[in-house]
Amino acid sequence: MPSNAFKHGIIKRNFTEPLNHRMMKNKILLCGAKGRMGQAISKIAAEHGCEITAPIDQGDNPESKINDCDAVIDFSLADATLPMAKIASKAGKPMVIGTTGHEKSVKQEIIETIKSIPVVWAGNFSTGVNLLFYLTQQAARVLDAKSDYDPEVLEMHHRLKKDAPSGTADRLLEIIKDSRNANESDISHGRNGITGERKQQEIGSHAIRGGDIVGEHTVMFAGIGERIELTHRATDRIIFAAGALRASNWVVNRAPGLYSMQDVLGLQG
Repeated sequence: MPSNAFKHGIIKRNFTEPLNHRMMKNKILLCGAKGRMGQAISKIAAEHGCEITAPIDQGDNPESKINDCDAVIDFSLADATLPMAKIASKAGKPMVIGTTGHEKSVKQEIIETIKSIPVVWAGNFSTGVNLLFYLTQQAARVLDAKSDYDPEVLEMHHRLKKDAPSGTADRLLEIIKDSRNANESDISHGRNGITGERKQQEIGSHAIRGGDIVGEHTVMFAGIGERIELTHRATDRIIFAAGALRASNWVVNRAPGLYSMQDVLGLQG
């Protein structure tokens, strides 16, 4: 997800102060509260200076609870994000969006809907994964299309994940694609049959689903005589929950705009 799509200035707030020293906890409307991520966020919210005042899931009415929260965290389903974004935008409430799997047209409509509020939208809220994004950017600049290194992205997730590639893999592919001035058609999602020799601009993408794998992503640049691999393995989804809560504390009182976890961690620029 591109960052800073329409970012403006930042309203200052002291985010270096320990969360447990603040007088007030951030009140959160949590969309997707019964899901795996929703449960993980609820479990550790208090530790991160937050209170889940409105746990929302299928069949609930978020509009009736929106005015009682400071921010919205959305880890629901792809078709639920746009309605939630419309409600949050109308109420002027900041959002953190972690839901993935949106169609391009829907994603664009969401972006248009949230222009009036501050939003952190990320495919992955892990600190380690966002460092992986940063390191991939650095590697991709050096190992570009002229370097004779072939890039591949491999991701693994549990059997219940509904979309592929993952939002994290999409972002890694986007980083490599941009560094090579490649097109979407240059991304090869899996290979089957007689595919012929690898094309110069080709970027490989592979998804594995099975068991209870929390999440694993590897970026490989394969050259002649050597290859470089950057890998992140998640063993507990608590890391994603902690990142989402960190983002919810950061986004409150920010100026309207679209932000990424890179902004939250200070890795932009």
